[in-house]
Amino acid sequence: MDYVNAFWVGGLICLLAQILLEKTKLLPGRIMVLLVVIGAFLSFFGWFQPMQEYAGAGVTVPLVGYGHLLMKGVQEAVDKEGFIGLFKGGFTTGAVGCSAALIFGYLASLIFRSKMRK
Repeated sequence: MDYVNAFWVGGLICLLAQILLEKTKLLPGRIMVLLVVIGAFLSFFGWFQPMQEYAGAGVTVPLVGYGHLLMKGVQEAVDKEGFIGLFKGGFTTGAVGCSAALIFGYLASLIFRSKMRK
């Protein structure tokens, strides 16, 4: 049942993002930022954890999960280091994912050649 819950919750998040993309004039980048901000708000109010326990990867894999990761890092850094943690926490927790994306993107660009579309 865990797989079913992850599938339908993740699918619902993607469906809502697709509806926003097609029915509004929001650009894809803004929708992605909106999903990250929604994840941060859900984490701030304590609603993300119950969703994560119910849906697992269905809620953590989309960008909503990245917003939660950033907020969790900020909360931990503020508890540990005070006010400076507000600026430092998100960078610390999000650095591994961003670094991996950059490294794997670069490696993929070395292996594969892009072609111009006509």
